[in-house]
Amino acid sequence: MTDVAEELAATAPPRPRRMRPLRWIPVAVIAVYVLVAVFGPLLVDYDPIATPLADRLKPPGASTAAGTALLGTDAVGRDVFAQVVYGARTSMTIAVLTVSVAALVGLTVGVIAGYTGGIVDALLSRSVDVLLAFPGIVLAIVVAGLFDRSLAVVVLALALTGWIAFARLTRGSALSLRERDWVAAARVMGVSWRRTMTRHILPFVAGPVVALATIEFGLVVLAEAGLSFLGIGLPPSTVSWGKTIAGGRDYLATAWWISTFPGVALALLVVSVGLLGDQFNALFRGRGRPGAANTRRG
Repeated sequence: MTDVAEELAATAPPRPRRMRPLRWIPVAVIAVYVLVAVFGPLLVDYDPIATPLADRLKPPGASTAAGTALLGTDAVGRDVFAQVVYGARTSMTIAVLTVSVAALVGLTVGVIAGYTGGIVDALLSRSVDVLLAFPGIVLAIVVAGLFDRSLAVVVLALALTGWIAFARLTRGSALSLRERDWVAAARVMGVSWRRTMTRHILPFVAGPVVALATIEFGLVVLAEAGLSFLGIGLPPSTVSWGKTIAGGRDYLATAWWISTFPGVALALLVVSVGLLGDQFNALFRGRGRPGAANTRRG
């Protein structure tokens, strides 16, 4: 009896490691960003089209016609703090939509390719290889430049390459899982392939997919800021951190706050999301468990 218990203990997957107290810091930072994105625009009165030139290039803490500019004003008199708040909503909205679309498409393609195998797997895998031949940001720039500026276009451009990482991750997991005993038993019992995938494969890839989605979230925020910095994708009336940073690049010596504060907000969010993604990756990774989320876009 003891030998059996020891054998079961040796073959059992390790328990997921719990997050240490200090590792909750990224969670707290991200929670603050979420609150700012949701409730900030309800508390901050800001018109992205208005250009009060009398208040242009005011330093942080200076008085303006609308009140006190906590983070100063830009070259046309717009409040930088309000731009940071509204930019958080724009970036996080685009990131959530993009990652959701990319995860849905990639999860579907990857699971079907890995579980089905054969010519279906070959065709889907070759499609992924073709898209991998193009740098993701370059492809996003091309797609965003072909259509009129809108939030939907930015989401489409970023999701067009974002689903690849999810597809590669889930395909590898499905290839491993389809050889497991419980999946083979389900096939022998005549369980449909849809039910087999939803009941016996998808639950096992959920953890790595969550970890990858967290990492991809930060990458999408950075990519959206890059497109906005170049003036591509979003309409002029939409506030973005990338636009604000681009607007202050000619004033770094005289009005450093225009680019600095949105840049710090962007960097802090991306770093926090990246740290949280690494923690999820370590939390869900285990010996004998397929598909650790270590696939990133180049």
